[in-house]
Amino acid sequence: MDPIRRTILTTGAAATAMAAAPRVLAQAAGQGGTAMSVFEEGGVRIHFEEVGSGFPLLLIAGGGLNSTISGFSGSSSPFNPIEEFKAEYRCIASDLRNANAGQSTGPLEIDRPWDAYSDDHLGLMDHLGIGKFMVLGFCIGGPFIWNLLRRAPDRIVAAVLAQPSGSRPEMRDLFYDNNMKGWGPELVKRRPDITMEMVDKFLTRMYRTNPDFVFTVTRDFVRSCQTPVLILPDDIPAHPYTVAMEAAMLAPKAEVSMFPWKEPKERIPLAVRQIHSFLRAHRPVSA
Repeated sequence: MDPIRRTILTTGAAATAMAAAPRVLAQAAGQGGTAMSVFEEGGVRIHFEEVGSGFPLLLIAGGGLNSTISGFSGSSSPFNPIEEFKAEYRCIASDLRNANAGQSTGPLEIDRPWDAYSDDHLGLMDHLGIGKFMVLGFCIGGPFIWNLLRRAPDRIVAAVLAQPSGSRPEMRDLFYDNNMKGWGPELVKRRPDITMEMVDKFLTRMYRTNPDFVFTVTRDFVRSCQTPVLILPDDIPAHPYTVAMEAAMLAPKAEVSMFPWKEPKERIPLAVRQIHSFLRAHRPVSA
């Protein structure tokens, strides 16, 4: 049974919402039974995929503003979460809006970059008729997850932040500089409606307006967050160990993995088992 039919049969409310909202869905068969679809609302077009069944698990790939579904199977991802979790969960992943190698497009919302991406994640879950869900994110998925927890705390049952991004005091412009070189120029080539001046304003708002901690929320928010979170720290310039551990110490329901967990590579399966245990521990009993 394809995911859309399953959603319609199991939640009549979702069917009503889909009929009433100005949204379009195109679906095709992907590799390994994956459902590849497109969700459109307003001027935003999000390419997403679903695989597996069970309690919904939103997956966010690493790669910064070039985050795409294909990144899960690339060398930059320690493991492929779709392959690891599809047997137990309804895995949902999407290309980030305007990622250069992806198929999702939309405007640059210069005044609210982080919230625009959260709109896409939450809008997709709304479109699929999903209320509560879990989320696992790599790299930029860390700031995205904190923002989702701020925006929709009652919907997210548990969250896993793997090698999360954070701000280093000695490298405040790291993300701004990297994206001005590695994301903006290619985007402008593809999109005549976008200029480098717009990219500069977008990245300034995203990474320079609040260039501290995890970018999207304050330490006070993390200290008050009641959602269970599992943090798997890294320690490279874009994924500072100190920021990941500070968040883990502040969050009252946080757990943390061993460190390092990616090297030697023989440790990765152990880290994945810990994620499985964490998700099972917090998955609703009826799921």
